[in-house]
Amino acid sequence: MKLYSPDKSLLIEVRAIKPTDDGIIVEGKIMGSMPMKAVLKPEELRAGLKLVSLRLVLKVLKMLMKGRR
Repeated sequence: MKLYSPDKSLLIEVRAIKPTDDGIIVEGKIMGSMPMKAVLKPEELRAGLKLVSLRLVLKVLKMLMKGRR
């Protein structure tokens, strides 16, 4: 999965998402060259869920369906 900046340059390339005892490890590269590992802790996941709105869920579903036509 790739995430881009508003100017369409590659920002983060996620290569793996793995569960661990500490939380969820996200592995990838930042800006195409710097390897990174980030830990998503349970309290941060709960905080992130507060950012999810009905409008966002509908947009995600629309994006998923767009690629299947």
